[in-house]
Amino acid sequence: MLKLSPPTHIIRKISSHTLEEMSEDSEKEEYSDRTISDEDESDEDTFMKFVSEDFHPCALLTADSTGDPFIPRTTQILLEYQLGRWVPRLREPRDLYGVSSSGPLSPTRWPYHCEVIDEKVQHIDWTPYPEPVYIPTGLEIEPLYPNSKEDTVVYLAEDAYKEPCFVYSRVGGNRTPLKQPVDNCDNTLMFEARFESGNLQKVVKVAEYEYQLTVRPDLFTNKHTQWYYFQVTNTQAEIVYRFTIVNFTKPTSLYNRGMRPLFYSEKEAKAHNIGWQRIGDQIKYYRNNQGQDGRHYFSLTWTFQFPYNQDTCYFAHCYPYTYANLQEYLSGINNDPVRSKFCKIRVLCHTLARNMVYVLTITTPLKNHDSRKRKAVVLTARVHPGETNSSWIMKGFLDYILGDSSDAQLLRDTFVFKVVPMLNPDGVIVGNYRCSLAGQDLNRNYTSLLKESFPSVWYTRNMIRRLMEIREVILYCDLHGHSRKENIFMYGCNGSNRSKALYLQQRIFPLMLSKNCPDKFSFSACKFNIQKSKEGTGRVVMWKMGIRNSFTMEATFCGSTLGNKRGTHFSTKDLESMGYHFCDSLLDYCDPDRTKYYQCLKELEEMEKHINLEKVCDDSDTSLIEITVDLDSR
Repeated sequence: MLKLSPPTHIIRKISSHTLEEMSEDSEKEEYSDRTISDEDESDEDTFMKFVSEDFHPCALLTADSTGDPFIPRTTQILLEYQLGRWVPRLREPRDLYGVSSSGPLSPTRWPYHCEVIDEKVQHIDWTPYPEPVYIPTGLEIEPLYPNSKEDTVVYLAEDAYKEPCFVYSRVGGNRTPLKQPVDNCDNTLMFEARFESGNLQKVVKVAEYEYQLTVRPDLFTNKHTQWYYFQVTNTQAEIVYRFTIVNFTKPTSLYNRGMRPLFYSEKEAKAHNIGWQRIGDQIKYYRNNQGQDGRHYFSLTWTFQFPYNQDTCYFAHCYPYTYANLQEYLSGINNDPVRSKFCKIRVLCHTLARNMVYVLTITTPLKNHDSRKRKAVVLTARVHPGETNSSWIMKGFLDYILGDSSDAQLLRDTFVFKVVPMLNPDGVIVGNYRCSLAGQDLNRNYTSLLKESFPSVWYTRNMIRRLMEIREVILYCDLHGHSRKENIFMYGCNGSNRSKALYLQQRIFPLMLSKNCPDKFSFSACKFNIQKSKEGTGRVVMWKMGIRNSFTMEATFCGSTLGNKRGTHFSTKDLESMGYHFCDSLLDYCDPDRTKYYQCLKELEEMEKHINLEKVCDDSDTSLIEITVDLDSR
């Protein structure tokens, strides 16, 4: 019990950092209701709400409300009037800050200059029939658009470079009246992207039914133009429209390998319960004539016919999964009397924009110290905000591990799961593809000491370090999306100073995963090396901290080349199923009956003999070919 000085002395403000360390280092604290936060003060409105809900017959005051100049302001110490004097005490533990049954979700915060519409965008979830990839006809054209002052600009978002760096955030972003899109004629499509995760910078009408689009680079950078997600209204059915996005920077893309854009119709959803679907004809990805300052740009073009007149529709690079989606999901867990018993949700830290990064602890609670014997598994996702497929895998994992199956119960009885489902909520909110509001790739900064610049990865690394002091962490996996390869696969680690037996053992879990999911997961696409440019990534840092099984799981934006799924796109249900297969493989990997484990180890030894795996693994210098082909490795 923490002893407090009497109120006549200066009351030292108790840091939430101290509370966080107490909670993580003490087994008894692991399931307390205390909020874990990186902040030293709570929001004033939230605190006053707490006081009003927890008011006792005796007076209850915050330390700064006594008027005593010797007592500094704090919202964590309450002064209770007893027997003629003020007695300090700590506030009672609260429900999850921001995800509580007693109040609304924490409001989303945007950079102050971002324009945000009031309407909330929502999409239904559904399972389509297998959707085949696009097969080129050889007749696809490559539209090239010379700059012309006669073309009509029908959409222009707020200048992304209004500020050179992040300044401060607001709930709802820019509070000035929003500029309305241009509407010069009745048959012109109307565009909008000023909603959560939306990305569209400019639209030019170049012909009656043809539009040139520009996507916004990641905020406070001039690159990473990959993610797009926007709304289209004022549609006409059975008209062939052409859309061309002209400022991609990657020279190769899955769009060249059959990937189709995603489309969503609100009328289709309402009338037939149909959600996101793959669409488009005359799809082509090509180098255009927009190069400047020595840079080359690439275009994606497609044609499409809208199914309804006057419909509200959306296009996207991948299935959106927003910060609001996550908060609603976590709120559902928190309000569930069953799941909330073995899934404790806390605030790991706050981002630059003061949005919350959540951490989940999932395990069967025990009152004795036997739980210390449980090994830990750590999963993280969405460090790159445009890789939304990682959130769908994470959702599938959480759906399963929080379910009522006997295997899920066994996993909770066996392990302590630490889960950070969204590492970069700021980037997710503003529609970035890769970076945070620091203008940097967080997955290159796990070694950084700049806690204020990269809070989510700093606190994640620190949380894992403390966790390793308590229990063995047998596996770490960071979930990602991949823009150049099909299927789902893993990147692992090995070093020239590690033994042959160890580097084979590090391949066992991915091999098991490929056997449990042969139509989606490709073991042959997995790689196990450490490039110098990747030394700041989560998987490498955690491996060097001592986690033997440290992986990045990569999920394609497109689909599968394997088994029954060959030649089709992955749906959200396909991605979610990987969460189940991950759990299934974890049970195989840790099965007390080691038959499957040693069978995989023997198979890996045979692979080494036939494909000279040892030479590949012991070569610490990655070849130029590997670097060129695999620029997206995390």
